Amino acid sequence: MLIHRDPPATCTASPEWATGTVRVTSVAAAGDTSRLRIDDVRFEPGSRTHWHRHPGGQVLHVTEGTGLMQRRGGPVEVVRAGDRVVIAPGEWHWHGAGPTTSMTHLAVLTAAADGTEAERGEPVTDACYPSGPLA
Repeated sequence: MLIHRDPPATCTASPEWATGTVRVTSVAAAGDTSRLRIDDVRFEPGSRTHWHRHPGGQVLHVTEGTGLMQRRGGPVEVVRAGDRVVIAPGEWHWHGAGPTTSMTHLAVLTAAADGTEAERGEPVTDACYPSGPLA
């Protein structure tokens, strides 16, 4: 057992992976003894990930605010604090804040045996991102 008493580092997501300001705090990182990764991810209004997919899938647990997400070919969905979203392995998707609301979620995934956690796709354009109030 290992107890960490120091606060985890927070970084801003790279513009190669997200549009807008997205802050990521690593809760558990995949490494030598585990392929599990857990991040606390905070999206400012209008910010979102690019399209991406995870070889082992992903679970999102919304802890604060209201946001948006979409799987390829599906409608844009509203998510709120308390919602849990299960994303299938290899499913292209994006997630983020609403246009005027912030959103925070825990993101849980298992890295592939080769260490791959995600594959990045194209950005979610402003034309495809809803701009009105969330229902």
